[in-house]
Amino acid sequence: MTPQNGSVDGAALLNELRAALKKYVILPNDETADAVTLWIAATHAQPAWPHAPRLVIRAPEKRCGKSRLLDVVEVTCHDPFITVNSSEAAIYRSVTEDPPTLLVDEADTIFGPKADGNEGLRGLLNAGHQRNRPTVRYDAAANRVEKLPTFAMAALAGIGAMPDTIEDRAVIVRMRRRAPGETVSPYRRRRDGPLLQSLRQRVSEWLRADLPTLERAEPPMPVEDRAADTWEPLVVVADHAGADWPDRARTAVLVLTAEAESSTQAAKSARLLADIRMIFAGHEELSTAYVLCQLNSNPEAPWCEYSEKGLTAAKLGRMLGEYDIRSANIRFPDGTQAKGFRRVDFADAWLRYCPAPPTEDANPEG
Repeated sequence: MTPQNGSVDGAALLNELRAALKKYVILPNDETADAVTLWIAATHAQPAWPHAPRLVIRAPEKRCGKSRLLDVVEVTCHDPFITVNSSEAAIYRSVTEDPPTLLVDEADTIFGPKADGNEGLRGLLNAGHQRNRPTVRYDAAANRVEKLPTFAMAALAGIGAMPDTIEDRAVIVRMRRRAPGETVSPYRRRRDGPLLQSLRQRVSEWLRADLPTLERAEPPMPVEDRAADTWEPLVVVADHAGADWPDRARTAVLVLTAEAESSTQAAKSARLLADIRMIFAGHEELSTAYVLCQLNSNPEAPWCEYSEKGLTAAKLGRMLGEYDIRSANIRFPDGTQAKGFRRVDFADAWLRYCPAPPTEDANPEG
């Protein structure tokens, strides 16, 4: 574990961590195993990172190993903080300059129809990807406004996809049910935990000894923009370890971001159709401006992030054009005329590409 010059063999540590993961969890491919290994290691150097990548562990249904993976992440990551049954105040107060690693199981209940009462946690998870994005709260007892830090790495496990605001900032692990013949060792916390905790301590000591070096690193990245922000801490860890890890890390970046982009584009197109269907509830015709306003005002949807002005009429037209849906000049009942869409033009696409909607006329104002 320690080379002759006395320095820690980081590559060997990462190999050991990866082997521990694969001992207890079936992961979809080698690149995912490398990515999860590097993500766990990166949690131990959070003070060095400008961005806090999320780890999204998702599965199409139960019994795919997502909770088991989260168990192993918990015992190997830096200062795990399990959010279940924790108050919003406790979670926010736990985030310091040296933050914990937030662990969210059943994250599908934090977002979507079951999300009532989780506004604070959703806000923290959305804002905490980047430094210097505090939540501002009023402290009535002290009669002052205070800024609460939100920056912390977080792992979220759940069924189905997470919101775009999370997945666009995440390393995504797509779990699947074990096939016949695939075997893993059963994980028992009392028996296996001490060995993994020892490994956690060694990984932490290795990385925390070089935080200034890690903070200064500007590695060449195979991706750009937000994907580069998300993956950079993992690549820095890999470069710091050396051996074959730098190449493996960049291969993982390319493979997993390609998977995400492929599924994300299809998902966004379907999401666009579904969101527009909700906007059309109770209406037969709507102006393009109104549709865009409604889309861009949804903070849990990806549309407001398409550009500085959000989703534009030109981009909307291109996306809907894939379904042969085009805007037209429409005269509205108040006598005004504007570019817009008719409900009937969406009927075929809604039928083919969207799941059965809830009762559409429940909210006649859209």
